[in-house]
Amino acid sequence: MKPATARWILTRLYKFTIVDPDLPPEPKHIILGVPHTSIHDFIVAWLYDRSIGGHPRVMIKQEFFFWPLGPFLRAIGAIPVDRKNPVRITKQVIDAVAESETFHLCIAPEGTRKPVKRWKTGFHTFAKAANMPVYLGFFDWGKKEIGHGPRYECTDDAMADLRAIQQFYKEKGVQGKHPGHLEYLD
Repeated sequence: MKPATARWILTRLYKFTIVDPDLPPEPKHIILGVPHTSIHDFIVAWLYDRSIGGHPRVMIKQEFFFWPLGPFLRAIGAIPVDRKNPVRITKQVIDAVAESETFHLCIAPEGTRKPVKRWKTGFHTFAKAANMPVYLGFFDWGKKEIGHGPRYECTDDAMADLRAIQQFYKEKGVQGKHPGHLEYLD
């Protein structure tokens, strides 16, 4: 899909305002997608990345890669993952990053659309292992704003980084499509 088409769908049909209209400058980066409360989050995040000229890559559980959905998902940048084997997922992503000139990984740290207190730190592992910057992306259904947000430099302390990242989203006040599903560490 062409960027102009993605932008039209995102701004006209979904009625989102694009806050950050430029692609992050690094050819390989991670954009977090928060809050993840609906399957629509995947759609608007994908449309956003395409609208700013990106080629988003997303991880989707391998059970969805059946005919005819599998070839479609691969065509739009989906990476099939076995969620029962996190070490294999890490290797898959790191290998995919190494084999690509550009790699824009869009990932929801919550790991599911349901409310969770403990966000997953896979993005942190990928960022450190592949030396990729992390951007604090958001899709705020309350304000109808979407963007890649500021760059965040991961340290060697994943839990401290996770608390700082969650604090950013808490202060920003992002609202999910299904309010009340976004939870933070205490």
